[in-house]
Amino acid sequence: MKKVVVAFLSVFLAVVLLAFDPTVYVAATIGEPDTLDPHLAYDTASGEVIYNVYENLIQYKGRSVSEFEPRLATEVPTVKNGLIKDGGKTYVFPIRKGVKFHNGNPLTPEDVEYSFERGLLYDPEGGPMWMLWYAIFGVHSRDEALEEFVGKPVSEIFDKSGEPKPEYKQKLIDFYKQVVDPAIEVQGDNVIIKLKRPYGPFLNIIAQSANWAAILDKETCIKLGLWDGKPDTWWKYKDMQKEQSPLYAWAMGTGPFKFVEWDRKQQKITLVANENYWREPPKLKKVIIWGIDEWSTRKAMLEKGDADSIAVVLEYLDQLRGNKDIQIIENIPTLSVTVVGFNWSINPSSKYVGSGKLDGNGIPLDFFSDVYARKAVAAAINYDALIRDVLKGFGKRIPTALPEGLLGFDPTLPLYKFNLNEVRANLQKAWKGEALKKGIKFSVAYNQGNVARQRIAEMIKMYMEMAAPGKVKIDVQPLQWPTFLDATKRGELPVFILGWLADFPDPDNFIFTYYHSNGDYSSRQGENFRKFVSTPRKELGGKSLDDLIEQAAAETDPAVRAKLYLQIQKFVIDNCISVPVYQPVGVRVQRTWVKGWYDNPMRPGNDFYILYKAK
Repeated sequence: MKKVVVAFLSVFLAVVLLAFDPTVYVAATIGEPDTLDPHLAYDTASGEVIYNVYENLIQYKGRSVSEFEPRLATEVPTVKNGLIKDGGKTYVFPIRKGVKFHNGNPLTPEDVEYSFERGLLYDPEGGPMWMLWYAIFGVHSRDEALEEFVGKPVSEIFDKSGEPKPEYKQKLIDFYKQVVDPAIEVQGDNVIIKLKRPYGPFLNIIAQSANWAAILDKETCIKLGLWDGKPDTWWKYKDMQKEQSPLYAWAMGTGPFKFVEWDRKQQKITLVANENYWREPPKLKKVIIWGIDEWSTRKAMLEKGDADSIAVVLEYLDQLRGNKDIQIIENIPTLSVTVVGFNWSINPSSKYVGSGKLDGNGIPLDFFSDVYARKAVAAAINYDALIRDVLKGFGKRIPTALPEGLLGFDPTLPLYKFNLNEVRANLQKAWKGEALKKGIKFSVAYNQGNVARQRIAEMIKMYMEMAAPGKVKIDVQPLQWPTFLDATKRGELPVFILGWLADFPDPDNFIFTYYHSNGDYSSRQGENFRKFVSTPRKELGGKSLDDLIEQAAAETDPAVRAKLYLQIQKFVIDNCISVPVYQPVGVRVQRTWVKGWYDNPMRPGNDFYILYKAK
């Protein structure tokens, strides 16, 4: 206990000198980034750092999610200005001159080309690059494009060491030369991006906040040991693991802030102002993004002025009201959902499934491929109490993982309901009655420090155990954010709670992500899930759910799209593919001396460039 007290004292002493300093900003949040590699990062904690250090070609205009402004490009491509050509298949980006990376290297069109190509060729599993593959090439991954080009499965193209078999080496070189390289070209001061077919959300996919489209310094990346830019080496870098990337815990872009340090012990990121920024330098000279998982510590830091803004626990929001030095900004629109997901084919190495058998001390690895097992969990969440008591009303029920505010949202669709009798009834049907007869034991995980998700996990435990006393045993597992993400990506968690913030403001970003076999969450939901959604079904007119999702994404008539999304959502609800718990209503808590903030739902966190402090 003494060590804990000393640790907290050291935290306060470390920041007390920063209080009231108008040039230093402390954001007390929860957790820490997963990675700082822009082409692998796919979470808001990582995205917030990348957003402030790197820059994209264009950015959203103010609060808008449909209007754009130039950033590293000098113009936003439109049909009117002639920078969108070929019926929407060619985009021309004039690259800004006089911009320098943080190490002094000048920004060039070649840096832009390298950044896109490195990301496409790297395309790490569970990462965000599928969006660029889909937008530019109409496929969902590098491997899908490669298999299409070579005519062989990836498993046959490479040997066990990851090197191409001799008969396919030239094909891999040609894949770069004939597929990837022609899609992103340099012509003078311009970068030309050529899409295989018109794709409406393309500009949204590459706008600032999309770290997968951030611009890197080619020369520095090569020196660090990333892809060397050559057509006959790219495959050597395609399976680089998270910690192996030179950009895992280091960042260097052209943005308004320079990366200084990531202190892993304290979960603390330090940034400093880029005094040579091509725009006006930021008013803040130093930024500390500090992962403080304990609510009482974050609250005390804000009240003392040792933190300028904090991640708020809505359950305790009223504790901050009435303080004249604290500003609470409420009812901020969001494009986000929180969902309980299931793994239908759990990794055999999982330590979250007990014995791994249906014997009273665990669950089989495919336990949640049974719809009644999933429905039992859905009935064990007291949704209204969660929104009322934990979120303090700052959340709303949604029937599926499609948030209100996007095309296809239908408030008349049925909602899952909390019902103890239904929990037991579904458990009695699960696994033909064997689940309740023999008993089950498993874990529900959430990211430590996220109180709302903790309460969801606790509800699942409490009400499922209450519905079947002695037959259900559930452990609630708090995990550090990077550990949690890794466990979901490895397919180890039988039940997990995750939120999704829009990558781009289109229904496809949510529907594809949660329900398509190639969506980001499909890799976390297992092979049985992928088979289920990719199999043609009578109730879908002989099409698979995948087919319908792809048809809806490609449809240009909004009315037809809306009907397709309605059909998709009805199928999703009937089969309880996952459980949408709520759509957050945003709340921001900051000191009154913080100025300049405004909301944009596409932002992964703070935009420190727009912030300043004044009493």
